[in-house]
Amino acid sequence: MSSTAPPLAAPALPASAWLGEFLLLSSLWGASFLFMRLGAAEFGPLPTAGLRVMLAALFLLPLLVQRGEWPALRRHWRVVLLAGVINSAIPFALFAWAVMHIATGLSSILNAAVPLFGALVAWLWLGDRIGRLRWLGLALGFAGVALLAWRAPGGAASAQAGWAVAACLGASTCYAVAASFAQRHLKGVPPLASTTGSQIGAALVLALPTAWAWPARMPSLQAWAAVGAIALLCTGLAYLLYFRLIARAGASRAVAVTYLAPVFAVCYGAAFLDERVTVWMVGCGVVIVCGTMLSTGLVRRRPARG
Repeated sequence: MSSTAPPLAAPALPASAWLGEFLLLSSLWGASFLFMRLGAAEFGPLPTAGLRVMLAALFLLPLLVQRGEWPALRRHWRVVLLAGVINSAIPFALFAWAVMHIATGLSSILNAAVPLFGALVAWLWLGDRIGRLRWLGLALGFAGVALLAWRAPGGAASAQAGWAVAACLGASTCYAVAASFAQRHLKGVPPLASTTGSQIGAALVLALPTAWAWPARMPSLQAWAAVGAIALLCTGLAYLLYFRLIARAGASRAVAVTYLAPVFAVCYGAAFLDERVTVWMVGCGVVIVCGTMLSTGLVRRRPARG
């Protein structure tokens, strides 16, 4: 899942026109944590992240050329490739390592806090104004993150579990920084050009680490299928759906995918990995989502009627 700043969109269509794509995108981004676990178990985190961006770039590049957006990428290649390091290479590697040590559902809930970090980074870097209601949302959301990290299910007593939670929060911070970076430096760059270029940039950065950490034993067909799925479905196709959803439903509704994806991720983890879903985990997730909705302005105070 990414946090690339969405472009301006046309007026939203009725829900019946985009609801199916909204649910499909949520299910794909929720499944990315399951596929990361299955891939990283045999490939390791660095090759999993490297193959993800390499295959995604190969998937998106022909579409970029077909739509005539290659010149846009060539004009802005420096900032686009740098965005890929922040928005893909680092967070993908961190999440691929984290899901080897904590539940995929927990990782996805921590990822849902990205808009929280995004609001804070935009305030510090871009000078975005944060009103009282949004500050309340930030406080509420970060309290949920702290409580979830304090009693991380599935191995909170393990030092590695603590580091895995920290890795998820580090990845979320990268997404937040990337969103402000895109708002500052990628205005006017077509979405497909910035997305494809960022995957190319991430692939270049991860090429040597992928070769260095390549497993001595050839991974199974299941691991290859998992990496292929996360690259082609959860990254390449998901980005195309995301920008299509922005155009058809509006940016605020598209961003709401962030809140539904963890539901799918938790269900996938319970169904396919026998992960335990605790009341504490669900409760903290609800607190994080409520805080995020307040902090991002999705929930606003109604003006007083005179």
